[in-house]
Amino acid sequence: MIDDSRDGHRPGASFAGAANLGLVRPPFVYLGSIALGLAVQYAWPARFVPRSVGMPVGAMLMLVAVTLFVAAVRTLRAAGTPIPGNRPTTAIVRTGPYRFSRNPIYLAFSLFQLGLAVWVNGLGLLITLIPAVVLMALVVIPREERYLESRFPSEYSSYRAAVRRWL
Repeated sequence: MIDDSRDGHRPGASFAGAANLGLVRPPFVYLGSIALGLAVQYAWPARFVPRSVGMPVGAMLMLVAVTLFVAAVRTLRAAGTPIPGNRPTTAIVRTGPYRFSRNPIYLAFSLFQLGLAVWVNGLGLLITLIPAVVLMALVVIPREERYLESRFPSEYSSYRAAVRRWL
């Protein structure tokens, strides 16, 4: 139990200390997916886009991903809530990219890997993105949503009803 009375929550409220204390940490999910995708691509160099399209489209997707990531991190910092999921969330953020997506950082990670797959024209990177997104959608995000629902019951419910999970 955590005493968060300073941020408007009653002392002893029943919620976990952080959204993600498990072994499935999002940055490692995507780094592992990229590493596995590169290994698959090395072993089985399958292409899926024309060479003339790969670099410009991939670079654009990666630029969008980095821009989205930076905007999401800046928005969380401005709100004074920690970025890592293993630290207690202090606020429901509804500004910046969080107006359009409840998970802009995870969306940025996914777009980055998609852009990398297109840029290097590696089907292996594209294939390994699928289990990463499934793991995020079925394990990580639901766990985080349960945490936020218990920590900010009315505030998170209205946010969840108003903003989509990914886009």
